[in-house]
Amino acid sequence: MPDRPPLAVLHDRALGAYLGLALGDALGATVEFMTAGEIAARHGVHRQISGGGWLKLAPGQVTDDTTMALALGDALIEGRHSGAGFETRRVADHFVRWWRGKPVDCGNTCRRGIQRYLADGSLEGPPSDGDAGNGAAMRNLPVVLATLDTSDETALQAQSLAQARLTHHHPWSDAATLALARLVRALLLGQGERCEALAVELVAQHAVFRFKPYPGRASAFVVDTMQTVLHHYFAHEDFEAALVATVNRGDDADTTGALVGMLAGARCGAAALPAHWLRRLDPQVRRAITEQTSSLLACTP
Repeated sequence: MPDRPPLAVLHDRALGAYLGLALGDALGATVEFMTAGEIAARHGVHRQISGGGWLKLAPGQVTDDTTMALALGDALIEGRHSGAGFETRRVADHFVRWWRGKPVDCGNTCRRGIQRYLADGSLEGPPSDGDAGNGAAMRNLPVVLATLDTSDETALQAQSLAQARLTHHHPWSDAATLALARLVRALLLGQGERCEALAVELVAQHAVFRFKPYPGRASAFVVDTMQTVLHHYFAHEDFEAALVATVNRGDDADTTGALVGMLAGARCGAAALPAHWLRRLDPQVRRAITEQTSSLLACTP
């Protein structure tokens, strides 16, 4: 079992990661699908959680990046309380419940996977070139929190890939989901010095993710997403600076913002998150994240 930091420290880092994900989502959603030039012309530098955007969100409202993570977290907690542990079908059922609740947004690949499950009950689609999006990677944080106490990464890997392949079955989606999981895990356990080595390992195994020099694309294609996330996470030590730089790239800014917020939030902890952004975050989302973080950290005996 890896050395576990004091509970208060671990909780602060975990809550920082989860709230950071939501903050990046809410900040980036305003400029999603805009180009960097369009953002500069309209906002100068976009740095306020102001809502709007193509989804016409209320200030502080989040998108599917956060709400799918919460759905996954609910499935993990319910499984623990029932004594059954992790069950892929339970996760699928929670994704169905989420989708039927008419979320503000749902990516095409996620929708296709949920509809396939409803049609034939399958927990994994066939490998597909069309599944190389970022939808599986964006929502996986609850698995990381729920498997922190395992002695190796077996549970982390198995559960991450199981939830991912409900909607996305592509080697690059798998690789990105696992790489982000390992990065967050290292940060939560106080092993932040391993992060650069983990990024190097990802690129060594899948050269397509090379992010130095940064190619400058920030689309929902999981390669573009990961290059953007890794570039901005390593380029900025400060949480707010990292998020502002990320979302001002535009394109899939809610997801790139969410993932950089997750990593940077795990690095700095919840106590160091910008108070002016936290005040703007949807209070129901903030409450759900706070409650779920504590429950997920208790999932592994």
